[in-house]
Amino acid sequence: MHFLSESLEKYITDHLQEEPELLQSLTRETHLKVVQPRMITGHYQGRVLSLFSKLINPLNILEIGTYTGYSALCLAEGLQENGSLHTIDINEELRDMQRSYFDLSPFGDNIVQHTGNAIEIIPQIELIFDLVFIDAEKTEYPKYLELVLQKTRSGSVILSDNVLWSGKVAEKAAKKDKATRELQEYNRMMNEHPKLETVILPVRDGLSFSRVL
Repeated sequence: MHFLSESLEKYITDHLQEEPELLQSLTRETHLKVVQPRMITGHYQGRVLSLFSKLINPLNILEIGTYTGYSALCLAEGLQENGSLHTIDINEELRDMQRSYFDLSPFGDNIVQHTGNAIEIIPQIELIFDLVFIDAEKTEYPKYLELVLQKTRSGSVILSDNVLWSGKVAEKAAKKDKATRELQEYNRMMNEHPKLETVILPVRDGLSFSRVL
C-alpha cells in the first residue's frame, strides 16, 4: 500500500540528500542476489534513520533485523567516535554480504554482528543502548520490546519499522493473520506503556518513534 501518491513520493525522493555510493552498490547487489529485495530499507527511510541517529548521537545502538546491512550503515552514521552498533539477524547466509559492506564503510570496526534468535541474544549483550531499531520478525515485536526496555534508559529512543503493515493494522485481523494481530498489540503497548512516549510516522510502511521516560 502507498500512503502517498506516486508523484508525492517522487517529490520527496527528489528532495533528499544524495544516497551514498556504498549504499547504492548495496541496493544493487541486494536486488541481484537476495530473495525479497523489497525488504531493504532504501534511500528515503535510510536518510530518515541516518538523521535520527545524528540527532541522538548515540554511544551504543541495537538493531534487531540486519537483512543485508543497509539500515545498520545508515544508523552508524550518527555514532559517537568510539561507539558501537550491535546488529542481530537470524539468516546466517547473509552474514558475509553484510560484513563486506560494513568493512567497506568507515564504521567497520564499530559494527558487531550477531547471528541467531534475537530473543536469546539480546539478554547476552551487556550494554545500555541509546538507540534501538526493531525490524525483524513481526510476530515477536512485543517480546522484543520487553527485552529492549531492560537494555535502555531514560532518554533512549526506540524506532520500530512496519508498524502500519500496509494499512492492515487499521482493520480487523483474520484469526490466521498472526503478524497483523501482533503488530496491533504492539502498537497498543507502545501507546499505553507507562515508560514510553510514542508517535507513529507514516514513513514507508510505518515507523514508530518512542522515547523512554
